[in-house]
Amino acid sequence: MTEPFTLDDLSRLIANRAAASADKSYTRSLLDSGTARIAKKFGEEAFEAAIAAVERDGAGLKAEAADVLYHLLVLLQDGGVPLQDVIEELARRTQQSGHQEKASRP
Repeated sequence: MTEPFTLDDLSRLIANRAAASADKSYTRSLLDSGTARIAKKFGEEAFEAAIAAVERDGAGLKAEAADVLYHLLVLLQDGGVPLQDVIEELARRTQQSGHQEKASRP
């Protein structure tokens, strides 16, 4: 049985592809286009995921959610924020209720 593919795997793949040439790697070309372009792509994919959810399009939602996760991880790569830092932030937040956590934010 093969190991399941994880967000850590995707994060490593993005880091590896970031080191490739832009003519061979969409990830590298996206990183070369700058933060604003990456953020725009992330936003577009998130919007498309939201539309698929509203339309109850399960297959579309699955595909768009994959695009959202990919573009989020590229955005994190661009910003120098390791996925593990995000996981640790989520772990910290889940130690209290969502209402308590939100109220504690500055």
